[in-house]
Amino acid sequence: MVATKPPSLQELARYPKMTSWFQPVLLAKLLWRVVVSDLFGQYADGRLIVAALDPVSELELVARAKQFASENANDEVWAFAPDGSGAVWIDYVADLGDGFDSTYAIASLLAQETLTVGGHLTRRGQLLVMGGDEVYPNASFENYRQRLQDPYGWAFPDPDPSSIKGPPVYAIPGNHDWYDGLVLFLSLFSRKEHLHLGGWRSHQRRSYFALQLTDRWWIWGVDAQLDDHVDQPQQDYFAAIARGMPQNANIILCGPEPGWLYTLKRGSKSLSVIDLVAAIAVDANKGLRVPIVLSGDTHHYSRYAGDDGVTQFITSGGGGAFLHPTHPLAPTINVDRESDGFCWLDGQVKTLTLGTDPNPAAGPAPRESLYPTRRDSIAMLAGNFKFVRYNAGFAMLLGALYWLVGLATQNLWPDVLYLAPAVLCFGFWRYTRKQEGGGLKVSAVSLGNGLIHSAIAIALALLCGWINERWLRLQDWPRTEATLFAAEMIVVGGIIAAALFGLYLYLASRWWGFNHNDAFSAMRRNSHRNFLRLRIKGDEVTIYPVGLDRSPRRREWRENTARSGSPAPVFVPATPLDPRLIEGPIVVRS
Repeated sequence: MVATKPPSLQELARYPKMTSWFQPVLLAKLLWRVVVSDLFGQYADGRLIVAALDPVSELELVARAKQFASENANDEVWAFAPDGSGAVWIDYVADLGDGFDSTYAIASLLAQETLTVGGHLTRRGQLLVMGGDEVYPNASFENYRQRLQDPYGWAFPDPDPSSIKGPPVYAIPGNHDWYDGLVLFLSLFSRKEHLHLGGWRSHQRRSYFALQLTDRWWIWGVDAQLDDHVDQPQQDYFAAIARGMPQNANIILCGPEPGWLYTLKRGSKSLSVIDLVAAIAVDANKGLRVPIVLSGDTHHYSRYAGDDGVTQFITSGGGGAFLHPTHPLAPTINVDRESDGFCWLDGQVKTLTLGTDPNPAAGPAPRESLYPTRRDSIAMLAGNFKFVRYNAGFAMLLGALYWLVGLATQNLWPDVLYLAPAVLCFGFWRYTRKQEGGGLKVSAVSLGNGLIHSAIAIALALLCGWINERWLRLQDWPRTEATLFAAEMIVVGGIIAAALFGLYLYLASRWWGFNHNDAFSAMRRNSHRNFLRLRIKGDEVTIYPVGLDRSPRRREWRENTARSGSPAPVFVPATPLDPRLIEGPIVVRS
């Protein structure tokens, strides 16, 4: 599978924009995909099948993990050769396969041989790690091609399609990659003939991986499936890798979810999953350490520091998907709660503290390690006041619900006065409970939502009925009256209901502490993109969090007429991209 021929600018206009998550048809498809993927996950786990088809020895597993180490360099494959200063560079990006513009913008930055941010000259990673959700909204051949393969292939055109030599790309799947049972993910990234993702090359055999980066640093990527579960062959794999690692080595651990951020989410096993894999390393009794934990899934940048003075927990999910907020994040997180079923390495780290920029801009107060800032995150919420404009299809769906209440008002009076509130309150309660769990606050908000929408729908039905009968005099044309009534309730009711829903999302995220995901997915913001660039030398890793405040719009891309010599991007923005250093750089010494 290779990238398609670059389109003209007119053809590029047809490439996907940011996913409209509240589109009724998409909601129905995603619901079906979740049901199907749950069945695949339980009864046909792709990880087990791939492991069964790869019955190799522990020595072979370790040899694969070491294949790019500089001492194992050969002419056929890439080598993690240190630069002139003796450092090895790697890149990390997650949540990337959404709208073309933001995905391609980040891919263009990753592809540049050198990139200067915050006055620091950085180099393109000799390894590209994709941290999950390589495709949105669900796994399909067309989505992988248009939202991943083409953007990355055009950002870093393949210099030699006949060669397998090129910077390797390794990926772990997110929940959206799992919506087809992991079939397409495995067919792309675990193929024997190597995926050519532009100039990058795939080499992995399974949906999880381990690689030696230097003589002291390794990177592990974990696949937790949809059920927050690490299968036994995967546990055996990491145990074999740990046994084959040198004494006192360090591990950069990449998980599919930032479990430390989900510790307050009822029933979440996310932190336990990555702790299980980290514990496999520690239990090998070789002095292995896990000083850096990376994850995507939440589409912002944040960094927490452990109370051991070393371990950094970093979320960087800004590769292309809609932006997530930062204003709900707690200043400290307790990760030593065995009563809730989780801790970090038997209490080696008990409390996480939100980081502050070690090299802050001028000012009296240090900046929190957040991107966007809390202030910007809160300000963006005002976009929910345009909910109708962003989500017209969902507005009409709500209007159809109002129409049904209107029919009940006309035919079931006065029973509708208790039937409508009962049904709507229950619906809002189920929706909010599914998103946020139970509790008095969820019940109270659901009750309020149900009562308000019921009252407005009934009042609108009575008003429309009175206008149609008193002023339009449609009693003698019942079909016309019924059609007009449906149009009034669906259109006018839909606009009112959607405006109220947008107001609800604003209040819920701003003041009540929930529905943050829906509040931001409704706006489909493609700003504040980010990825991580890591420089590894000796016992030290320097992390450069690279941010892009604004992604070019579709009409701002131009064909690159200056392409010559070394591979250059197919499209360039009318105004050059303006990446910046979010904070730091962050130096981690094991």
